[in-house]
Amino acid sequence: MSATAATNRCDAIVLGAGISGLVSASVLLNQGCCRVIIVEEYAHVGGNHIDWSSGDYTFDIGSLIFQDDSPLLQHFPELLEHYVPIEPSWSRLIPQGIVTDYPISVKDDILAAGPVEISRILGSVLYARLFRRTMRNAKEFAQYWIGDRLLQRSGLDSYMTRFYGVPSDQIGIELARKRMGWISEHSSLRAVLARLVRSKPSPLPSNRQLARPREGFGKLYGIAAAQLAARGATIVTSARMQRLERRSDGFCLSLDDGAILADRVISTIPIPKIEGLCGLPTSDNLQTITLLTLYFSFSGDRGFAESILYNFSYEGAWKRLTVYSDFYGRAGNREYFAVEVISTHINGIVADAEQDFRNHVTANRLFTGDLILEGHQFLENAYPIYRGRADLEALKAIKVLKDWGIESFGRHGGFNYQPTARVSTLEAEAALQRSDVRRQGHLEHLTWIMREG
Repeated sequence: MSATAATNRCDAIVLGAGISGLVSASVLLNQGCCRVIIVEEYAHVGGNHIDWSSGDYTFDIGSLIFQDDSPLLQHFPELLEHYVPIEPSWSRLIPQGIVTDYPISVKDDILAAGPVEISRILGSVLYARLFRRTMRNAKEFAQYWIGDRLLQRSGLDSYMTRFYGVPSDQIGIELARKRMGWISEHSSLRAVLARLVRSKPSPLPSNRQLARPREGFGKLYGIAAAQLAARGATIVTSARMQRLERRSDGFCLSLDDGAILADRVISTIPIPKIEGLCGLPTSDNLQTITLLTLYFSFSGDRGFAESILYNFSYEGAWKRLTVYSDFYGRAGNREYFAVEVISTHINGIVADAEQDFRNHVTANRLFTGDLILEGHQFLENAYPIYRGRADLEALKAIKVLKDWGIESFGRHGGFNYQPTARVSTLEAEAALQRSDVRRQGHLEHLTWIMREG
């Protein structure tokens, strides 16, 4: 997959080889580009889909689940046979020290509170609906839908801070509306009544849930890379990008070992990075999460049955854990799982993160037995921090890049948290389809001028 740049000419450069970058290359080839060059700073293809192995253990950064009806498979159908079918389940540890339903439990979050607290929760919701109609941030959004009392009791406010990296009253309202719609869906009167009277479980999704191969992401994205190469794409990994120049005949991307000339540039890398390459003012307020993932093996009683556990309690820096041995089987009769922690919450100190996790799960009677830290990994630029009006600053930066000739989108290129490969695929397709329509319209206009002239 690695290739030297030398001096190449292509139809389009795609910056970044994550899902958005790979799909972008596929779309461009479908639209008629004969040669596309994908440039990636990492030594691997797949972007932030990264695994870490030690002996028989293979862990991931994050909790990554695919589906067999994902639009990603329309671009890379060869991947399907390499996924592992799974039956994931989700739960959360709440402030009351019990593991319960995710994302909310009427029984444990409301009914278990007792009549006095229930009346306070209902009063808090009524007050919010009457007097909190102005929603300026994620906290006020959640308060409007479930009231401040339930927001605190359920632990949702604590979890939002763990996930987004800043207090909930500093998280932008647009992010809340786009990515926290489940709050309004689950908290409407109709939804609550439906859960109270439901006599049978919700129907299972019609699609199959899938995980990467046991060997790791390298095998998966190696197949995608080979398919793109067969169609006319070149992937340059471990690339050190120096600058991107706009010329009369297109663009020139300078690397350590050469240059690439192209008619178009598609960027899926962080906005400040592409701004710097272009010599444009840098958007310093577009900050991202640095994620620390701890890798554990375990033998004993873990205290919950679900594959994925979220931390909604008041204590503990960790935000989510994923038990990979539920998907791939135990290794040496030991379970193994990954724990996610935002680096700033533990000052970037691995030992502190490990001790914090051990103390917290012990206090909540989880992982009683032999718990061993097998390793860890830091990931910079894991996902955007949506502080205040960062979304508006991102839109302005994207427009400046567009005026400069750069098409920037994706989790990093669009400063847009994308929770699944499905979302990343659809948004890349949509962005390039809009661009193709504009380009075709421009060509038709030029043809009309030449004919009429």
